[in-house]
Order: sequence, then C-alpha cells, then structure tokens
Amino acid sequence: MGTLHNTAEKGDFAKTVLMPGDPLRAKFIAETYLENAVLVNNVRGIQGYTGEYKGKKVSVMASGMGMPSIGIYSHELYTYYGVENIIRVGSAGLLQPYLKVRSIVAGMSAYSNSNFGKQFGFDGNMAPCASFELLEKAVNVARKMGVEMPVGPIFSSDTFYDAATPTQNEVLSKMGVLAVEMEAYALYLNAARHGKNALALLTISDNPFTGEGLTPQQVRETFTQMMEIALEIA
Repeated sequence: MGTLHNTAEKGDFAKTVLMPGDPLRAKFIAETYLENAVLVNNVRGIQGYTGEYKGKKVSVMASGMGMPSIGIYSHELYTYYGVENIIRVGSAGLLQPYLKVRSIVAGMSAYSNSNFGKQFGFDGNMAPCASFELLEKAVNVARKMGVEMPVGPIFSSDTFYDAATPTQNEVLSKMGVLAVEMEAYALYLNAARHGKNALALLTISDNPFTGEGLTPQQVRETFTQMMEIALEIA
C-alpha cells in the first residue's frame, strides 16, 4: 500500500532517489536521463519516476518547497519504501563572492533558522551533516568531469521573503556559508534519525546581493551538470 502522499507500491522506488524541488524538474530528469522511466507517484502533482541510468535502477521524485514538504516525502521514502539514499538536486542563492550563477556546491552540513529539529527531542540548534560516502563520491565524480564544486556548510531557511535577509546573508557569508536554500536541513535530520544517507547538491540560481537570477525554465532545464553528478553516484 502507499501512503497519504504517495501511491507507489513497495519496491517501486530504487534504493537511491534524486530529489529536486520542482515536479517539472523531476519530469525533465526522468525524460532526459532515465531509460524505461515509469511514473510511480503523482499525488498532488509531486511526480515520482523510476527507471534506469547506465543499467542502474534510479528514482527521481520532487520534494516541493520548504522543510515541512521535504520532511514528509523523505520520511516516507526512508521508512515506507526502503530508500537508502536521497540526493537533493536543488537551486540556491549564493553567499560567497567567489561563486556565480550556475556554480555547483555540495552541502557538507546544514545550518538553519528552522524548528524542524525540535521533534527529535533536543533543545538548541543542530547542524546535521551529509553522508560522507555520498559526498566523497560526488567530489570524485565532479573532479573527473572537470567541474569545480566547492564543499562546505549551507543554510536552510524557513523564510524566502525576509526583511532581515540582507543582514543575515552578510553574517552567513562571513561565517563561510556557501549558499542559502530551503530543504537540506530537514533532509539531513531525517536521514540521521533513520540511519540513512543524504546529500544536497545545489546549483546557484540567483545572487541575493545583486538581484541576478535565472528563470524557472532555466533552473529546470539547464542544471544538467549537477544532475549528471547525482546520477553517476546513484
């Protein structure tokens, strides 16, 4: 049986799931890279596909926006469907001046302003980490592809429109945080809680300091290097 949010049957998902935020990006990855891709979930338009990449069974499913959304989907994939690895392939805003739009970064750990971690019974803040196994593989693949991919902390925010953002971004930048996004913190915590693996690979879609940014279609269809790194380690 499926869940309230996912009509797939057990066994429909591969052990590794690529997870973009946008359902249309999940569709793009499935149609562009996977052979024999089958739609296994479409509840609320959150499309999930399973197919093959270079002979390996791989799935891709959207997470929606924000930590509550990816928190639900990653929890169900880990606990109901036996998924072992979730690789977020998302977009982010740059926080370091040496980055630029279309740069790729890997989130070694995730800071946050979210209270998502309260459910696990600890007070104060926690910075959960990526799976070292997945991170090491991604770094090696990026090097072989000739892709410069900085590795470091990222910041998962509960707020997209925030009056304090300019000040906050400057502080985070001084602390060496690479980029700001909205999902990795919850994904990393769920992975830690269930003894699973998670990694966030992010392509820079905008510069919050200058206002430079890409269109939704560009984000959906041109972040191919990040997608290929994720598929190679799946």
